[in-house]
Amino acid sequence: MTEEIAARRAHFRALHREGCFVLPNPWDGGSARRLERLGFAALASTSSGAAWALGRQDGELSRDEVLAHLAMLCAATKLPVNADFEAGFADEPSGIAENVMLAAKTGIAGLSIEDRKGTMLYEPTLAAGRIRAARVALNQVAPDVLLVGRSEGYLIGQTELAPTLERLIAYAAAGADCVYAPGITDLGAIRELVAAVAPVPVNVLLRGTLRVADLAAVGVRRVSVGGSLAAAAWAGFDAAAKLLRDEGTLPPRPTG
Repeated sequence: MTEEIAARRAHFRALHREGCFVLPNPWDGGSARRLERLGFAALASTSSGAAWALGRQDGELSRDEVLAHLAMLCAATKLPVNADFEAGFADEPSGIAENVMLAAKTGIAGLSIEDRKGTMLYEPTLAAGRIRAARVALNQVAPDVLLVGRSEGYLIGQTELAPTLERLIAYAAAGADCVYAPGITDLGAIRELVAAVAPVPVNVLLRGTLRVADLAAVGVRRVSVGGSLAAAAWAGFDAAAKLLRDEGTLPPRPTG
């Protein structure tokens, strides 16, 4: 591990100790560098954005393609990068352990492991075991990499808070340094989540009417945006391309 990677990881961990920071999600080298120039303190990859950039859908990239994508992002920016490592590209804890070791070699400062396979959640004991295996493996090769335990229930329609809290508490106990349940948008539920796992920091996905200031006020430590920036970029691309096709002209070119 180089001194630069060690410094990025130390900085990333420091960001999780107090306050609230925004963790935007680039999808290629250019978007990573633009976000760095805009003054963000850290970045996170997006599985959907990475897939769209290759003309595919979220979840269609292989482990090795994601590893190459992470290495590219880490080389493109001086900022710490948190990896959206999907479900770890394995079912069993032994496979998770092997794969997170490979991910650590890309230079990432953190990575998340989901508890979903398709439209189903892993059984809770297995899901916690997968987080534990990831932590043990990282401790062997890169103990300074921050591990995020991510529960996907809200994204597949399982929107009862109690089961999600139980899972995230178990993931924290298994070694997750941060927990994340994308899809929760009720501030009261988010406040309850923060209290339930304290002092473990909580990540929230910015969506709906949520605002960073409101999330900070209820104790959220970091706020990410998933594929939203990539979706906005592609929406702008589509609008310009349709204007070119239909009217033979282009919108004004933005500066910067």
